[in-house]
Amino acid sequence: MRSHLHRHNPALPDPVGTTTTKGIRAVRWSFAALLATAACQAVAVVFTGSVGLLADTVHNLGDAATAIPLWIAFRLARKSPDDRFTYGYGRVEDLAGVLVVGIILASAIAAGTEAFLRFLRPVPVRHLWAVAAAAAVGFLGNEAVALYRVRVGKEIGSAALVADGRHAHADALTSLAVLLGAGGVWLGYPLADPAVGLLITALILRIVWVTGKEIFLRLLDGADPRAVGEIRDAASSVQGVVEVSDVRVRWAGHRMYAEVNLAVAGDRSVSDGHAIATEVRHQLLHRLRYLSDATIHVDPAHASGAARHRMPPHRHDGLPGHSH
Repeated sequence: MRSHLHRHNPALPDPVGTTTTKGIRAVRWSFAALLATAACQAVAVVFTGSVGLLADTVHNLGDAATAIPLWIAFRLARKSPDDRFTYGYGRVEDLAGVLVVGIILASAIAAGTEAFLRFLRPVPVRHLWAVAAAAAVGFLGNEAVALYRVRVGKEIGSAALVADGRHAHADALTSLAVLLGAGGVWLGYPLADPAVGLLITALILRIVWVTGKEIFLRLLDGADPRAVGEIRDAASSVQGVVEVSDVRVRWAGHRMYAEVNLAVAGDRSVSDGHAIATEVRHQLLHRLRYLSDATIHVDPAHASGAARHRMPPHRHDGLPGHSH
């Protein structure tokens, strides 16, 4: 039974649909804001010839482009599970996160290449006031988008959206770095502009590393140990639970799924065990807002845990040797 069926009042909205709608709204508005920011900066690049500003503009365009795969992923997340994708389509969001990392890396390569070429063939920077103004626009636009994306991403549990928000925050800092480059040129150091371009490239590469680790952690079914601890605490608090022997957690996009093995007294009836398991699932779905579903396995206390279920290698009925 999926979490969208876990409602005491049929008038309550589907939690998965609600979080997905929030994600789509965040992606849509941030895309528009970053596109407008990059357009303003691109105009300034044409008139000033600043490679630092060009690097920042390319980065902002790349950041805006990351909204497209995220939007597609959130749209697909609305589809119901089927016989082929029994956990739904949430993993598309994780794949979109990989694409986001790839786009960020591509923007770093583009910005770094242009900055390096400007070291070899310096080009005078014109209209420093325009460079400063465009950098200020880049800072304000990116910081607003960053705050919005991170807030919504944490609210709905989307690692991809949080990563994209942190990317926008770093973009805001790189826009401030462009101001430093303009100041250096104004003070008589023309190579300050491509130097800032290389600095921005280094900052982008750091974002690729930090963001990529989080995205690939989820692709490898990595989980936050705090979530596992919270599940153990919630399950242990239910009357009748003797032990919580095993907890497994995995993410599919911004939705979490859990498998829990728990032990009850061996003299309990099957009906008692079922009632305890139902209450454990009930408590988990209430306490963990990212949890989409929980599968509860009940063991008698004297035979609890996955280790107790393993059988040594053996043969029977003419089948090849195997274990359970």
